Amino acid sequence: MLSVFWQFFMLGWVSFGGPAAHIGYFQRHFVQKLGWLPQERFAATLALCQFLPGPASSQLGFAIGYQRAGLGGAIAAFVGFTLPSFVLMLALALLGRQYAGSAITLAVVSGLKLFALVVVADAVLTMAGQFCRQRLPLTLAVATAAGQWLWPGLAAQFAALLTAALIGALWLRRGKGEPGHSPVLNWPFLLLFAGLFLLLPLVTNTASARLFADFYQAGSLVFGGGHVVLPLLQNLLADELSSEAFLTGYAAAQAMPGPMFSLAAFLGAELLPASPLTGALVATFGVFLPGFLLVLALLNGWQTLASNPRMAGAIAGVNASVVGLLLAALYQPVFVASITGAPALAAAALGLLALRVFRCPLLVLIPAFMLLGFWL
Repeated sequence: MLSVFWQFFMLGWVSFGGPAAHIGYFQRHFVQKLGWLPQERFAATLALCQFLPGPASSQLGFAIGYQRAGLGGAIAAFVGFTLPSFVLMLALALLGRQYAGSAITLAVVSGLKLFALVVVADAVLTMAGQFCRQRLPLTLAVATAAGQWLWPGLAAQFAALLTAALIGALWLRRGKGEPGHSPVLNWPFLLLFAGLFLLLPLVTNTASARLFADFYQAGSLVFGGGHVVLPLLQNLLADELSSEAFLTGYAAAQAMPGPMFSLAAFLGAELLPASPLTGALVATFGVFLPGFLLVLALLNGWQTLASNPRMAGAIAGVNASVVGLLLAALYQPVFVASITGAPALAAAALGLLALRVFRCPLLVLIPAFMLLGFWL
């Protein structure tokens, strides 16, 4: 369990770039480097996390920890991966916004955005090589990306995943199945998720209880990752926190390593100024908990379902579609936000070459891109 914590803790300090990049980090570190799980299981777990509400990359890390060392490993993975960004976002809330617009901060953020482009591009190439070797999966990936570019939004994303699953179940069936096995759901976790979702809004006798209820509701309803949580939380908390505070926290979360949902630490500290640490802990736990309960409820049953030929085909279709989603994200928002001209594009190309061909360590590339931000 300590090993799980340490591996995720180290990644939590260097995992810039948001959910799409985190998937690339996890695939590279836990599948290719450490061999903690085979690519097929990683792909099946990723497919599950894409369908569930909550932060998909954090759920994926949670599931990897669970498969490695049980529930203790899952908790260790979550704490390790989230702790760095939690500490940074809490510190930002405590220090205030006086340094947010400084030239140094803007330069560093500029370099880190460019580094995120390199990481996402590497994830797209790696996963496309694994999941899009045939004509149909490649078609699904490109069609998904094209759909997101033409009709961006959560509805189009979910429709693409569902369509890819149906097509995969029909035309990408794999294996002969294992008769005699039926999926096993962990009903206590599923019932706990539903019970908290229904009952928490009724428990509002303290500020901390209201805060936990609001963030739990948000974590239960967010499909599509950290970017989607902002408008939902803003609607839930509009009467308690200014738009300026929301945007400050959101902008800071973009530049932080680790999960985008660490925004909750900043917002929780702002909402409970008398006890900011308590507010940050309550909000962070509340927004992550729903997705983790669903992973625990469905993970074992999902692995059994994945051995069914039709389900294996559906997963293959979803994985191809996920590659398309990553490709779409590579352009918007990553490429659009990071490429400001020919020098930035050249730097990104050289960074991708250094990462993929020369295997340059991330701990070398990150400070290099931070310094590059000053020049750009």
